[in-house]
Amino acid sequence: MAFLSKLFALASFFSAVYTAPVGCPPTTIIQASSCAKWGIVNAHPYELQSNLWGSSDASSGSQCTNLTSSNGKTVSWSTSWNWSGGGQVKSFSNVQLNSGIGTQLSAISSMSSTWKWSQSSSGAIIADVAYDMFTSSSPNGTYEHEIMVWLASFNSQPISYNYDASGTAVAIMSNIKIGKYTWNLYEGNNGYNMVWSFIPTDSRIITNFKGDVNLFLNHLTSKKYIPSSQYLEKAQGGTE
Repeated sequence: MAFLSKLFALASFFSAVYTAPVGCPPTTIIQASSCAKWGIVNAHPYELQSNLWGSSDASSGSQCTNLTSSNGKTVSWSTSWNWSGGGQVKSFSNVQLNSGIGTQLSAISSMSSTWKWSQSSSGAIIADVAYDMFTSSSPNGTYEHEIMVWLASFNSQPISYNYDASGTAVAIMSNIKIGKYTWNLYEGNNGYNMVWSFIPTDSRIITNFKGDVNLFLNHLTSKKYIPSSQYLEKAQGGTE
């Protein structure tokens, strides 16, 4: 069975440490596009990435990612894909900040972000929409922690050390109040680094997020899950 999905997004990412939005109203004009596996579209100080890192697991399919506008503070984009076969992640189409990275978590005061998006699809897709951040104990070091803030889950679940009898991931903390919403926190390891995933409770889908993403990092450092001496090495927002 083939699964088809289109994501349109408009956002302003991390205005204190960096700023970037993701978005694309269906009527906007495409300024640049990439359908390549590791395609990159520059939108300084950001870049739009195709990142089809798991596409070889699909028996067939493709993805194209389009930049529709960028003004140095916000980025508007869309991505569409159609995959068949394979039970793994095929890609993480995203906007990534390329300046202001390398700051210690203890030195970050806020990371204000606004993200508006919509998605249309056919078939029982397996996907999520999320902020994705990586940290290291030294500047430009090997990633040690991945922090995901999910805004939506479509038949997918986070990496976790523990699963219940039905195969559902078990949270290590539940009903955490951060910003306007409550979240469950999951802990796991992907074979390379620790993965911390915040997911809205009650399967809530947040299509218009506005808040301080640094609050999620603060929660992890305050609970001693991640040292505040870690450096923020990568900050992205997209869909996988």
